Amino acid sequence: MQKILLVSANNYSNPYPVYPIGLSYLWTYQKKNLKNYDFDFFDFNLNSFDDFENVLTSNHYRYIELSLRNIDDVNIYAKNTFIAHYKKITSYIRKYSQAVLLVGGSGFSIFPELLLKELDADYGIKGEGEESNIQLINALDNGEKVSDIEGLVYRKDDGDIIVNDRVNFVRSIDVQFDEKLTEFYWPKSGMLNIQTKRGCPKRCIYCSYPVIEGRVVRTLDPYKVVENIVDLYRKKEITYLFFTDSIFNINREYNYKLCNLIIDSGVKINWGAYFSPSNLTYEDLELYQKAGLTHIEFGTESFSDSQLVNYQKDFKFEDILRTSNYCNDLGIFFAHFLILCGYGETEDSLAETFENSKKIENSVFFPYIGMRIYPNTDLCAVALKEGIIKDKSELINPIYYISKDVDISHLKEDAAKTGMTWVFPDTPENPVAAILRKRKVRGPMWEYYRF
Repeated sequence: MQKILLVSANNYSNPYPVYPIGLSYLWTYQKKNLKNYDFDFFDFNLNSFDDFENVLTSNHYRYIELSLRNIDDVNIYAKNTFIAHYKKITSYIRKYSQAVLLVGGSGFSIFPELLLKELDADYGIKGEGEESNIQLINALDNGEKVSDIEGLVYRKDDGDIIVNDRVNFVRSIDVQFDEKLTEFYWPKSGMLNIQTKRGCPKRCIYCSYPVIEGRVVRTLDPYKVVENIVDLYRKKEITYLFFTDSIFNINREYNYKLCNLIIDSGVKINWGAYFSPSNLTYEDLELYQKAGLTHIEFGTESFSDSQLVNYQKDFKFEDILRTSNYCNDLGIFFAHFLILCGYGETEDSLAETFENSKKIENSVFFPYIGMRIYPNTDLCAVALKEGIIKDKSELINPIYYISKDVDISHLKEDAAKTGMTWVFPDTPENPVAAILRKRKVRGPMWEYYRF
């Protein structure tokens, strides 16, 4: 029987290593639909390049599927880029294997043309890969044309790279968690992750989620999601999950169905998710809490109404304050993730953000400095117009949009003056949180950062 090797390229573990959930969905889907193949899983968070060489030379793979999670660390203070690491991986593949190399993942989907070329891959998949990979492998095995496959990234005979559009999406999928990976990630990160939805309809000026997943929101089968959760809880004793949806509270009707199914299942699992301060009621949060919600990470970006408009957000500070108060009333831990000094920021809007932060009790604030510019976003169009970049291909290296109307040198001092808890990208890990992790406290540790 022929073999396929799935490779998780990510080895970045700040603040903790992240389970390769996207590749696990792909693996689960392919095991059900490619009956004539066996599968191996290689993860660079667990294994070294020496291990990789040994795997490649000890096996004959027909296909190698390489998943790229991130391009860089999105930290203006460090600007660590992962492209060299990815190129080293593909150089090993080319040296020690004759396999057909397929590349995908969220990082690849942001730069599909450029990375197909840079990594010397045979084919790539932009966006979700489950069905497209099946179609590609079947077509290659049968000598059929591949040019009509949705999301496919490929070279024409003349060398030009083509990225196919996508109009159809997978809606009924489930996921199996690899035993070895679970044993590594559960104690290391204190959580596993799972999806309930894909796609984001929002128009945030900087965001790459619609580029990666599309703007069409697809809710995954809630019965299968809960089956996966029950399986993790009962068979592997996993007691904390993070829902990786771009925004959990997009679809209230679906969430009510999902949460009632979790409650009816009887599992006592805690979970967190990314939320927006809009489209969220006290009653919503009450139900979500009954279903296990303990932590919310709000994609807030600013506490200034004028800046929220610049960022193309669909809520105001009054919404932020109201939902924060709901969380405090219910005892749900919450943090606000912010972007300081991005497009349109002024000293006045910065001052407003710092001043308004004082009104939000019992929270942690995680500010990013400047906006990482990604291709095919509204911010990319601004950067081209303003001459910050000449071509979007430059963005393979981390380039940030910093408003010319602000001075970033005083941000930490201004934040400290608020008396609130601000955790900047270069803030060292809280030693209490590290101790609690060793004592098998599960879930995020950021609530222990609060003053």
